[in-house]
Amino acid sequence: MSLNSSEGCHAPQRVLMAPGPSNVHPRVIQALIDPLVGHKDPYFLDLLEATAGLLRRVFQTSNAATFVLPASGGSGMEASLINVLEPGDTVVIGAAGFFAQRMVEICERLHGVNVVVVPGEWGSPVAQDALLEAVREHRPKALAVVHGETSTGVEQPLASLAEACHASSALLIVDAVATLGGVRLPVDQLGIDVCFSGSQKCLSAPPGLAPITVSERAMQVIEERRTPVQSWYLDLGLHARLWGPQHSYHHTSPVLNLYALHEALALVLDEGLEARFARHCQHAAALGAGIEAMGLRQFAAKGHRVPSVVTVVAPGGTSALAVRRQLLEELNIEISAGLGDQQDRMWRIGVMGHSAQRANVMLVLEGLSQALDRPGATAAAAATYQ
Repeated sequence: MSLNSSEGCHAPQRVLMAPGPSNVHPRVIQALIDPLVGHKDPYFLDLLEATAGLLRRVFQTSNAATFVLPASGGSGMEASLINVLEPGDTVVIGAAGFFAQRMVEICERLHGVNVVVVPGEWGSPVAQDALLEAVREHRPKALAVVHGETSTGVEQPLASLAEACHASSALLIVDAVATLGGVRLPVDQLGIDVCFSGSQKCLSAPPGLAPITVSERAMQVIEERRTPVQSWYLDLGLHARLWGPQHSYHHTSPVLNLYALHEALALVLDEGLEARFARHCQHAAALGAGIEAMGLRQFAAKGHRVPSVVTVVAPGGTSALAVRRQLLEELNIEISAGLGDQQDRMWRIGVMGHSAQRANVMLVLEGLSQALDRPGATAAAAATYQ
């Protein structure tokens, strides 16, 4: 495929069933081709305020500091950590996956920060008792966990974490990149202090934005820092002022992406959060039933599987990467292989946002059945939809 044609570059139409990005709704596509305005235009400033309001409803929070960072979900992770932590602080991190380990690596780069890792086995959540004990023992500035670990398909229980954190004057930081808008996550009810996500997964907007919400407790910690935040660009106080009533200039906003995110959030709320959560659970259950009908095993432990990411162990002697390539080249279906040591040993299938549809689930199962010569998956999946 040549990208040098004078006729322009036209991407193939894929069925996006990797754990991000997901396919976007036609209304989101339409938003992307609306007329571009300047980032100080009154229309756009009104759009910022409207988007923040929609985000509060999706995060299920009343936090004033609820906005969007102009970069990928990784910027939300880094911003959450570096704004809260400074030299002399301790952070506890529950680590049982690739993205939790990324949190560890970010914190290890922070000068003078003591990093306490509570490890867990890939495929299972980090033990709740171990997290609570670490908070009581180390009395950290923050506890950081991943709600839906994209590398393993595991959902980390969050109940009681905030209570333990707040009893020790610690903040609870939650990575919701793979779950916001697809998996139940009532931020205020759970007592989460900083929660961040990405635009391209369950929200089904284009990649490149990181929604984030920060509690009053966390904003006070940031405002009372003894030292400046180590990144000017990711200083959450500066972003809060851009999104606040004064709209203080900070950067040239990605206007079209924010049009798209606003429309994607409106679609989430048009569907209704509870209905949307139920839809993700239904399609994940059907996909799981089809996988197991093929004699395959899910990687994530039963009872701890996040609905938005189904992880599948490749059978012995099968290259997960080769099967992924076959589905992409022959059926235009994108799924993901594993990360880290699991790269060629598993598949990670997204059940996210606009991509979470029965037709897509059945197509993925049929593709895997053909690639592995293991029939019966689609019938098992169809039975769960009855």
